[in-house]
Amino acid sequence: MTALLTLPIALPLGAAALSVVVGRWRVAQRVIGLVTLTALLGTSIALLVLVDRDGAEATQAGGWSAPFGITLVADRLAAVMLVVSMVMLLAVLVYAIGQGGEERRHVGFHPVYLALTAGVSAAFLTGDLFNLFVSFEVMLTSSYVLLTLGGRRDQVRSGMTYVVISLVASALFLTALAFVYAATGTVNLADLAVKFTDLPVGVRQALGLLLLVVFGIKAAVFPLFFWLPDSYPTAPTAITAVFAALLTKVGFYAIVRTQTVLLPPDDRPQTLLLAIAGATMLVGVLGAIAQNDIKRILSFLIVSGIGYMVMGLGLFTVAGVAGAVFFIIHHVIVMTALFLTGGLLEQRTGTGHLDRLGGLIRTAPALALAFLVAGLNLAGVPPLPGFVAKFALVDAGIDGGWWAVVAVSLLVSLLTLFSMTKIWTGAFWGDVEPAVDLHRPVPLAMLAPTTSLVALSLALTLFAGPLYGLAERAATDLLDASTYVQTVLGS
Repeated sequence: MTALLTLPIALPLGAAALSVVVGRWRVAQRVIGLVTLTALLGTSIALLVLVDRDGAEATQAGGWSAPFGITLVADRLAAVMLVVSMVMLLAVLVYAIGQGGEERRHVGFHPVYLALTAGVSAAFLTGDLFNLFVSFEVMLTSSYVLLTLGGRRDQVRSGMTYVVISLVASALFLTALAFVYAATGTVNLADLAVKFTDLPVGVRQALGLLLLVVFGIKAAVFPLFFWLPDSYPTAPTAITAVFAALLTKVGFYAIVRTQTVLLPPDDRPQTLLLAIAGATMLVGVLGAIAQNDIKRILSFLIVSGIGYMVMGLGLFTVAGVAGAVFFIIHHVIVMTALFLTGGLLEQRTGTGHLDRLGGLIRTAPALALAFLVAGLNLAGVPPLPGFVAKFALVDAGIDGGWWAVVAVSLLVSLLTLFSMTKIWTGAFWGDVEPAVDLHRPVPLAMLAPTTSLVALSLALTLFAGPLYGLAERAATDLLDASTYVQTVLGS
């Protein structure tokens, strides 16, 4: 078990170093990246199976007992996030290799991509706030390099926005760490769960709110989302897919972890979180409707999706949190598929602007079908898994009597369907724009991961029952912090 907990961090870091050594041989870099991510996917699946069967597991780096050492801990949520992340990262790497572009021109693409993988894995597995901060900084450094590969002016400008906002969030995170340590004398999450109960109520709530702001910036919740739609669309499609589908989910994961482990049930900001959820859903989808570029539409829909996740968390019930966990699985896969499909469209036509597209259903029917399936899935049309995820959240909201946020979530689902219809009618219906070249080749290495993710999103429907059962077990663990504490600190 110790190896399964350490490999998701150590293996990509070692592979990144090896990829630097063989930087002159691009084929070797590709082999290293693909083998590493395939191994990490297998390791993550094995970890999920063991954790789901035997319960959460923890290990202490260097033999130092918690809370003094570096703790790595995996429960069901962490293991699920690892598996979904590795599926997405592997698919996107294959896509990037097929696309060429910056992956082919820049020797640093593969090492930085693997370093980003290590940062993501560490964020899910770390058991203390300081190493969570380190994980975010590894992701920040790697993502900034990937975001600005190519050096175009719009990329650098958007990259600067991204890095400035991220640095502000990092400064706030360090401030929060200082306050937490001054109040409790520890940054270990399990130890904090115990010591937070001894703090005055006002201090607990203030620290919880500060951490919510820090991770809210990372997750792009309302009103802290403004940086995302301007930062993501300028990057290459593969990088945009990674950022869109995964990095905001890491921020949401940190919100879930801190709000459930650190705060007792009576101190959790339920009303505030549900208000943020409703605003995030609504603002995101309205922003999407107002756009005319496929990447920008999808970027705003990321924000809207985060709102659904926050809604599930804000209910603080097993049904609500389980719905949020299931929604994460669905959203990561579907959003990745949509961004990659949008990239295929740009590869074929040379543009993503809807006013310059049209008629692709006749010239690229397979691409049209892939987008249609993924788009309807995102909108939550039955019987697709997007419907299952949203139905679980709506049902949990009705049971809790939170009618306002339920009404907003239903309205946003309809508006999401409208935004998908906007892309469909603009890009795949209507007349072909003469200025657009519809005969550019689409490499198999780009097509294969895209269609695989679309197929996987459909397969979620077949396995919705077992997956929701896993989500319920993860939610039960999250809402009972004593299990996490006992795993890390012992009896």
